[in-house]
Amino acid sequence: MARNQTPQPNPLKDIMNRLKQRVEGADGPDPSKRKMHFSLWYFLLAMLMISWLQGHLFEQQLEKLPYSQFKQMVRDHQVESVVLEPDRIRGEFKQEGKDKRAFVTVRVEDPDLVRTLDEKEVKYTGLQENKWVVLVLSWLMPMALLILFWSFLIRRMGGGAQGVLSVGKARVKIYAEREVGVGFDDVAGIDEAKAELQEIVEFLKFPEKFQKLGGKIPKGVLLVGAPGTGKTLLAKAVAGEAGVPFFSMSGSDFVEMFVGVGAARVRDLFGQAKQNAPCIIFLDELDALGKARGLNPMGGHDEREQTLNQLLVEMDGFEANSGVIIMAATNRPEILDPALLRAGRFDRHVAIDRPDIRGREAILKIHSRSVKLVADLDLQKIAAMTPGFVGADLANLVNEAALLAARRGREDVGLSEFQEAIDRIIGGLEKKNRAINPKEKRIVAYHEAGHALVAMSVANADPVNKITIIPRGIAALGYTQQLPTEDRYLMTREELLDRLQVLLGGRVAEEIVFEDSSTGAQNDLQRATDIARSMVMEYGMSSRLGLLTYTREPRSPYLQTGATGAREFSEQTQQQIDEEMGELIGQAHQRVRFILLEKREHLNRLAEILLEREVLDGEELKAFTAAVRADAGGVGGSGGPMHQHKDI
Repeated sequence: MARNQTPQPNPLKDIMNRLKQRVEGADGPDPSKRKMHFSLWYFLLAMLMISWLQGHLFEQQLEKLPYSQFKQMVRDHQVESVVLEPDRIRGEFKQEGKDKRAFVTVRVEDPDLVRTLDEKEVKYTGLQENKWVVLVLSWLMPMALLILFWSFLIRRMGGGAQGVLSVGKARVKIYAEREVGVGFDDVAGIDEAKAELQEIVEFLKFPEKFQKLGGKIPKGVLLVGAPGTGKTLLAKAVAGEAGVPFFSMSGSDFVEMFVGVGAARVRDLFGQAKQNAPCIIFLDELDALGKARGLNPMGGHDEREQTLNQLLVEMDGFEANSGVIIMAATNRPEILDPALLRAGRFDRHVAIDRPDIRGREAILKIHSRSVKLVADLDLQKIAAMTPGFVGADLANLVNEAALLAARRGREDVGLSEFQEAIDRIIGGLEKKNRAINPKEKRIVAYHEAGHALVAMSVANADPVNKITIIPRGIAALGYTQQLPTEDRYLMTREELLDRLQVLLGGRVAEEIVFEDSSTGAQNDLQRATDIARSMVMEYGMSSRLGLLTYTREPRSPYLQTGATGAREFSEQTQQQIDEEMGELIGQAHQRVRFILLEKREHLNRLAEILLEREVLDGEELKAFTAAVRADAGGVGGSGGPMHQHKDI
């Protein structure tokens, strides 16, 4: 059959060029993008190629004719040639020029067809069906496309041929030497911990210094501290200072529903580490993996314990001076298995405490490197306003202050933005538009005035820094903020009793002024109950029960959670504990009532100021505090980290 010999545009080539441009982008090829989209684009190209071949190579554009019309056109000498196929007839019309019109018709049982074609001198030929081509096009090629597409899905779900079948592969994040990007200069507020880990850095950089003397570096280093204190950052800084690869994995990544997967991942992780020695393995949240064995109520032989056993074996299997050091972080060291903490495994324990005022100032300097601050901003003053803040809190503080300054259209970040950011982090988002009826607003004002007045009246209370009745957060209708003058690590019995009085100040003020009580003291009463329970059951501060503690399960020093567990004392002792707690709360309640009745005039004046201005701080608050203390002379004390009393 004649074909057009003039150059025609190739649509397949155009499509391939456009796809190539999309994959590579405007700035040239990107190897990472090509790798990510390879399977999908080639699958689409294969589908387009098949469609183009079927539409342009295997099948001409044919005009469909009824068989009767075809016979008539043969008789009228309008048909030049035909191809007789088993189920159809293809042919070309007689036409001047090179272009021939093609047609197709369904073949019917007609014994006179060949004789008619001979009489009208129509060229005809038969066509033998190629069964192999039909088999490839109709069966093998679709199956191949399905297999390719399935392989693509498997790779997307789990990493190609090693996806579903290789669940034992460790899902570890590997940072090369140049990718860590963190050093000791990026860590502040934990100078003692940095000094402790400097020895690890020296061993990784100069191992011969220790080996020639026969010394062995600790195999494991356990970083212990409260959430957000910088345990992960410090581990990265060690790897960055030493210039070695850093393998990071969470303890929960090892535990799966399939038996044996966790142990396999432990073996794979340590195998990769040995191949890349010297290096550091970092296990975050070790308590998810290393909880003490035997605590599982469903039995002792579970998947988590198998994984822990494999970890213990791998740590014991380390060759001396192999250059692989394992570091782990946890905020619950009291529940770890003792086998993990023995010498030869996690030899060294590094405690990372909350930073003091100098540490907070150093952390603020690091996080404010990229922030434009006002020229006279004193970061030490901001550090004094944030007792109890850890590194993560301070990083969030700097970011919130920068966002507030940008929202206000300022060119730099000042003290007012930092103060507002502190209030926002502690109390939540300010909600000035929340509709509060005058009666509730008056209750909140007297509630917060009661907290503040009691704090001003006791001798050892932390200074009141701010009082507000502007709603914040989800449920806080107001709060009284106290800031300690120095970092505290111990509290005496008298200080705890005075803190009870400050917590009860809001509730007692409501009782005195309105002769009724509201739900606003719920948070205060909960905290007061926790203090009273700890004094009786943990601190041995009860005159009736003596120097005994009534908790067995160890309490984490890094988490704000009370001790729990089965009771191991009699009903009579429990009754005495309840009575002693009630007596502590009752005595504090009577003392607060006496203070507020004696200073009723100050209470009314402070509440009226709050109703008028909604916020009281600065010099006016200091003057008011001085007047109250001059009248009282001080009758107690309160200390500790920054605390608030919320009306909810």
